Amino acid sequence: MTRGRQTVLPVRVGLMTGVPAPTCAIAVMAKAPQSGRSKTRLCPPLTPDQAACLSAAFLRDTTESMRAAARSAPIAAYAAYAPAGTEAFLTPHLAPGTALLLADGDAPAPAGVEGFGRCLLQAVADLLARGHAAACVLSSDTPTLPTRFLTTAADILLAPSDRGVLGACEDGGYYLLGLKRAHARLFADIAWSGDTVAEATRARAREIGLELVELDSWYDVDDAASLARLIADQGGYPAPETRSALSRLEAATPLAGNCA
Repeated sequence: MTRGRQTVLPVRVGLMTGVPAPTCAIAVMAKAPQSGRSKTRLCPPLTPDQAACLSAAFLRDTTESMRAAARSAPIAAYAAYAPAGTEAFLTPHLAPGTALLLADGDAPAPAGVEGFGRCLLQAVADLLARGHAAACVLSSDTPTLPTRFLTTAADILLAPSDRGVLGACEDGGYYLLGLKRAHARLFADIAWSGDTVAEATRARAREIGLELVELDSWYDVDDAASLARLIADQGGYPAPETRSALSRLEAATPLAGNCA
């Protein structure tokens, strides 16, 4: 399900119409990399400082991949961040041109939308309110996610009629959810820390009659086992910042043997 692609300019205008062409916003859910607050499930085998270093690399690679995707599809790149006031700590770790969007969950939400779901819904609703035709929320734990997954999501969402796009993780969560409308039901009554997030999202889509197109699954890096996989796996997006960070960490403390 693909369309012809053009180079994205800061403002795209339809030929002969003067009307801006539709864009798909993609926002990585981001927190400023801070020792003791970033990637804490990776401690151990990492120290809090090392986990923060790796978190910064993940953000840079993810936003660089988004930037690459925007060169071949009408994508606008964002970092949906929390908490407020951390912009100065976050910005140095983002690719140039990545816009900031506060998504701290403080916006009003329907009953049943709680926890991280409030942040996700806020991000989607605010991106659509900015005039984008579609909006995706993207995990910050998938630095090797192939760039083509992002362009495919944009292609699917910018085609006519309402639909969603889901990129499921192998552990039961999802790395991407894309929508053309802020369907709050997709974020309601979900155990965000569990392994049923993707399946619950599919069930909510069926409830409201929303077509949900699925991308290929991918893995996220949020514990020692998945960190070991990242170290061994050379597939997907090259993730040069992540690879460089892992090399530095490996030089200080052998990681592979500590991730089993």
